[in-house]
Amino acid sequence: MSKHVELKNHQREIFYFRLRLAISIGFVLTLFGILLVRFIYLQVVRHDYYQTLAESNRISVVPIVPNRGLILDRNGVVMAHNYSGYTLEVTPNKTKGLEATIDELSTLVEITPRDRKRFKKLLAERRNFETLMIRNKLTDEEVARFAAQQYRFPGVEIKARLFRDYPYGDKTAHLIGYIGRINQTDVEQLEENEQAANYRGSDYIGKTGLEQSYEDELHGTTGVEQVEVDSGGRAVRMLSRSSPVSGNTLVLSVDAKLQEIAFQAFGNYRGALIAIDPSNGEVLAFVSKPGYDPSLFIDGIDLQTWDELNNSPDKPMVNRAVNGAYPPGSTFKPYMALGALTLGKRRPEQTIFDPGYFTFGNHTFRDDKKGGHGSVDMYKSIVESCDTYYYTLANDMGIDNISNFMRQFGFGQRTGIDIEGESEGVLPSQEWKRKRFKKPELQKWYAGETISIGIGQGYNAYTPIQLAQAVATLANNGVMYRPHLVRHITDTRTGEKTLIEPKSLRTIPLRQEDIDVIKRAMIGVNKEGTGAAAFAGAGYVSAGKTGTAQVYSLKGEKYSEGHVKQELRDHALFIAFAPADQPKIALAVLVENGGFGAATAAPIARKVLDYYLLGKVPQPLPDDAAKEGDGND
Repeated sequence: MSKHVELKNHQREIFYFRLRLAISIGFVLTLFGILLVRFIYLQVVRHDYYQTLAESNRISVVPIVPNRGLILDRNGVVMAHNYSGYTLEVTPNKTKGLEATIDELSTLVEITPRDRKRFKKLLAERRNFETLMIRNKLTDEEVARFAAQQYRFPGVEIKARLFRDYPYGDKTAHLIGYIGRINQTDVEQLEENEQAANYRGSDYIGKTGLEQSYEDELHGTTGVEQVEVDSGGRAVRMLSRSSPVSGNTLVLSVDAKLQEIAFQAFGNYRGALIAIDPSNGEVLAFVSKPGYDPSLFIDGIDLQTWDELNNSPDKPMVNRAVNGAYPPGSTFKPYMALGALTLGKRRPEQTIFDPGYFTFGNHTFRDDKKGGHGSVDMYKSIVESCDTYYYTLANDMGIDNISNFMRQFGFGQRTGIDIEGESEGVLPSQEWKRKRFKKPELQKWYAGETISIGIGQGYNAYTPIQLAQAVATLANNGVMYRPHLVRHITDTRTGEKTLIEPKSLRTIPLRQEDIDVIKRAMIGVNKEGTGAAAFAGAGYVSAGKTGTAQVYSLKGEKYSEGHVKQELRDHALFIAFAPADQPKIALAVLVENGGFGAATAAPIARKVLDYYLLGKVPQPLPDDAAKEGDGND
């Protein structure tokens, strides 16, 4: 039998071949379909997202910090400026052991314990991948020494930065203020004001004084540089650049030389002096002494120095010019007299008899002059500073009449000067006392409390800037201006000046003949009264009023300056304007624990007026000349 031979089935093989081919093609097409879907998803649907990621990897955006604006005095003298210097900076997360790196760096560059403390403080405040300064103001030798060894210190580099400088140091500390490193509170404030973007890359912000109040003008606009970087983060080329805009320049109304003379005139005394142009409110000198070195705060003050400043009995951190409130003493009397004329409570020629005291109920208010001044009219009351005259006047006027009249001169109100930290002071009245005290028995105003108000004591408490504004208003015949420190702002790009227009606050409804009565009496103070010794031989006619304010109650004892602790001695005050007929300058001087106003405060005013009106630096007055004014105030 023949064996069965299975013949090749071409039809079936062709079928299987086509089947395998179809499956393969379907598989390939499926894979291509998946790839196509993925491609569309990545290139179309997520295009923006991945483009942003790619650009961020390729492009680095570097902020360019603007130069901070300058601060100049009215004559163009620099009071705050910038200078360039080198800093040594560390990026903590790029170093191989932070402490070891700093120890190694200290073999090349001097790093003091204070530098280390400041660095640790910065490290605690900032994120560790930020660059932090460990040394500033490197010398050229230090820069060269580190540059030669830089390869050993990954994450450490030298940068060129601008530093702030205050040429007048403590003399303008409370006026100019200072800048300091931006802290978390500043960051939150900037974010709240939507200014955070403009501070990218900035390390400093104004903290006090004009640096703070004019921060928006001084900071400028941050620039941006787009740089292409390689995979290692190294810059390859610059793609675009938006230049920063430097901060604007502040031109002050303050005269730097006048400021310096006023500061030095205080000698070792503490106190404040404000000088104002009565015709427009421009502040000519703004002194609070003692001051401090503002450069201490720029890169963070160390704890020991901070404690020394805060615990000093001289309180150098207190801005006495706007923040300190003091009884005005007898500098209050010209306004009391003017109020009496305005309200019809006194006529200029009307006299009282001063036996040396005033009795109210069971209490005796004594005059400084033993035996009294005898018959006293308004002129004599101001020239000789008769307390008894004003005891009786205050009793006749009543506290609310006094308060309402004095409020027009700005007593007990912020002046609105363009610097932070101003106090209100205290202008007493029945309403003020009701609000001031919680216990009902303390809220009642007693008539006896009005008596001391008349001589600038009692609850009276005003800032030196308020006293200066009040005397400037009197000199300007009742027209009051808001005091201001900046005269104009110069745009850095265009050079265009924006003037700070004088702002007239009000015109007090006063009779000119009443004002003239007060002015004649104040001229008499410096010619024949309590200010005569200090102004002997002056080459101009000035008007003034001395004041001596008690710091603590004598309780019937006789005040003797030599037997009282220095911190318990009276405050010395003086207000003045000159020339008397057409005033160009009005000022208020406060000397803490300076004793009699005639002996301590008036000579300081004389020096300032001499320079401003005559252009000369006054010589110290003979000691015996100053002592002649000790009779009263």
